[in-house]
Amino acid sequence: MSDEIVTSRVLRGAQLGKLVAGQAVRGAGVTLSAVRASEEERAARTERALADAAEDIVTVLGSMKGLAMKAGQLLSMFDPLAVFGRTTIPPEQRERFQRKLAELYDRAPQVSFERMRTVIESDYGRPLAEIFAEFEAEPIGAASIGQVYRARLADGRTVAVKVQYPGIDVAVRADVKNLALLMRMTRVLAPVFDDRVLYRELSTHLAAETDYRIEAENHRTIAEMYRGHPFIRIPEVISELCTPHVLVTEFAAGTPFSGIAALPAATRDRVGEIVMRFYAGSMLRFRRFTSDPHPGNIVLAPDGAVVFLDFGLFKEMDAAAVEFEMDCVRAAAEYRAGDLRALLVGYGVLDDDAPATPEECLRMFHEISGWLLTDADIRIPEDAGATALFTWIDPRRAYFDRWRDQYAPAEHALARRVEYGTLALLGTLRASANWHRIAREWIYGESPRTELGRLEQQWRTGEHT
Repeated sequence: MSDEIVTSRVLRGAQLGKLVAGQAVRGAGVTLSAVRASEEERAARTERALADAAEDIVTVLGSMKGLAMKAGQLLSMFDPLAVFGRTTIPPEQRERFQRKLAELYDRAPQVSFERMRTVIESDYGRPLAEIFAEFEAEPIGAASIGQVYRARLADGRTVAVKVQYPGIDVAVRADVKNLALLMRMTRVLAPVFDDRVLYRELSTHLAAETDYRIEAENHRTIAEMYRGHPFIRIPEVISELCTPHVLVTEFAAGTPFSGIAALPAATRDRVGEIVMRFYAGSMLRFRRFTSDPHPGNIVLAPDGAVVFLDFGLFKEMDAAAVEFEMDCVRAAAEYRAGDLRALLVGYGVLDDDAPATPEECLRMFHEISGWLLTDADIRIPEDAGATALFTWIDPRRAYFDRWRDQYAPAEHALARRVEYGTLALLGTLRASANWHRIAREWIYGESPRTELGRLEQQWRTGEHT
């Protein structure tokens, strides 16, 4: 297979159209063949169809890169049921499907080193050997915008070098123009997507990822926010080596997320709390946060710190928007249904004459965010992220019809991505904690109840100003 990335809007649209049509035909075929088949035959056919679908998605979207591949990454979170006309799919089939799609995070089809080397040398204007003492030709990660390599500087430091795919900026611009087709693809593969919110998110934020100078600035901002933190670590940016197409940072050695998920429960619980503190805490405490929580961006360092990577998607929320988020959490946690609906109306999320009653608003919040609103120890199930998202946007649920014509503020789209993404990570870890008590540190300004919370408080009051 050629590693040339197609950049033409027409050709990229054609590739997506062919993929969409193929999955629709495959799903229809499984449904029709199931009419007279036994349950065992239906399960076998569905499993084969899921395997073929996942292989097609990874191959096509992985080779396309850009926003098309990012859409495939998002799909790895969601349930393939609707594609294949089934009301149930055995957990092992669902897991294999999602595990295959998860390869798009760090094991997608690679672009050759020769072509990537050209990008590096073009940006620096000199040979690779004059910049790095050593440079490993085999990438350690292949993502939607670029590939990551391990290298060594002349002073002995080991660094991670993220190199943008040649032509990816053109491909991303083409994808932005083709977003309508991307939305149709997600509707076929996961009909529960609210394409309006997804469209705003992709078109507003993802195109900025193609300038690594912006990501380097985001990365420095987050690194400064967490400098000296007792258990959250952000690799330092090597600013003098960053260019529009090359990003160089300290190398983060440690256990990848897949390995963390196999560790004992106590370690998984600890990492889960750190993951929540980083993603949710950054938003609620600092109003600045990275918006791409996924397994490829998390490493457990040998000393127990959790290292967070990749800051291309970055958001700074308005103070009023964050306060609205916390007001809603407080009202829902305290079962003040009338106040919750009034907040939604006052903020413009609901029309005053919208059919959603105060009780329905409260029930929906607890279905979506019950793990955060309930004052109890909760172990997060593996499907928690997808289940929470489905509650909000599944056309088969009553909430969809009663809320679909209401306004979803674009200011909060990435906040929801962080919420569902964080929940999905906690589910993968099967982490347990009293998440509500942790959140009360931010929502109510209460003293921490956990050891990690007390360590963080000491850092904030003693070292971080």
